Amino acid sequence: MDFFSIRRVSEAQRIFLEACPRGPLGVEEVDLEEAHGRVLAEDAVSPGPLPGFDRSSVDGYAVRAEDTFGASEGLPAYLRVVDRIPMGKAPERPLGPGECAQIATGGMLPPGADAVVMVEHTEELGPDEIGVLRPVSPGENVIRRDEDCPAGGTVVPRGRVLRAQELALLAHAGITRVQVARRPRVAILSTGDELVPPGETPGPGQIRESNSYAVRALVRELGGEPFYLGIAPDQEAAIRERLEEGLRRGDVVVVSGGSSVGARDLVAGLIQNLGKPGVLVHGVRLKPGKPTILALVDGKPVVGLPGHPVSAQVVFGLFVEPLLRQLLGLPPFPAFAAGVRARMAKNVASATGRVDVIRVALVERDGEYWAEPILGKSGLISTLTRAHGVVVVPEEKEGILAGEVVEVRLA
Repeated sequence: MDFFSIRRVSEAQRIFLEACPRGPLGVEEVDLEEAHGRVLAEDAVSPGPLPGFDRSSVDGYAVRAEDTFGASEGLPAYLRVVDRIPMGKAPERPLGPGECAQIATGGMLPPGADAVVMVEHTEELGPDEIGVLRPVSPGENVIRRDEDCPAGGTVVPRGRVLRAQELALLAHAGITRVQVARRPRVAILSTGDELVPPGETPGPGQIRESNSYAVRALVRELGGEPFYLGIAPDQEAAIRERLEEGLRRGDVVVVSGGSSVGARDLVAGLIQNLGKPGVLVHGVRLKPGKPTILALVDGKPVVGLPGHPVSAQVVFGLFVEPLLRQLLGLPPFPAFAAGVRARMAKNVASATGRVDVIRVALVERDGEYWAEPILGKSGLISTLTRAHGVVVVPEEKEGILAGEVVEVRLA
């Protein structure tokens, strides 16, 4: 088998993701306090209408809207104050014609009231009388009893990543436990005779292992559950043993290093022999990140990242990120991603037919952002820390001209 038949990025993504399982991989119930960042696996249904009563959205006076029609500063509508409604209490009586009730934001409207006049649009004429200086229409400044959600309605739909705002709405509905997608378990393996743990002093020709820390953090950010298999030397038996462990314990295996062409290219061959269908893609038209491995072993995805830190993180974003989203039951590629528009500060060359990922720093000039390319070799981790994001040069372009507007994907 030709392990290094180069594929376009889009083609490699399609081949890999279509072959991989679709989530969610399972469902578990968690307390609301533990649900932040999780993917809702079942629709959350409201047991009753929300907020449950008609309430005011402003400080002012609950009124019958028809009693304010025609009111103006020159000819106010005069109303009698018959109730003062405190927060958290029910009104004492309904409103009749020509009557109103003082009410605070969030207060419960009395029967008969269908609007609220802002306090700024009234004047006090006595202890129990006001003048309304501006008319209101029915429903103005009122939140209806089922405006957030009707009884039996879907508060939050399945497939939604639970952010702070979703958690607040669920709590508002009295929902304290939710069904969420199980986190994909991601086994992470580092390979290379040159690697030592960060706590050790490297010997001649050795470096401290760092890719696994970045990959573990990225997996957690995306809702996965990483576990580390350690560092394997460039020996077939050692790498095979760790790969087999990762496949037993994990849903996905990510290997850092061992993906380049050469005498020590063991990983692709080992993956091919561990199960079917084996290696799907070995090599993509991508800079940095050309020697990427994408595989499926008896239903479990395996991704071989280049050993260089910059390349590893670029490949992770293009292939592992959409995979994890798919395994959580989300679309592989989000409808929108955090990014900003900026002008490229310098000319950037690229080769047609290859995707280039350019690290950039954002600089503000005269009220707009400019993207300054951060140049450096793929082994330099410092280029990642200086970058605010990346600009992707698509396959069909030969580069980006200085001053051209680009989308910067924030890192």
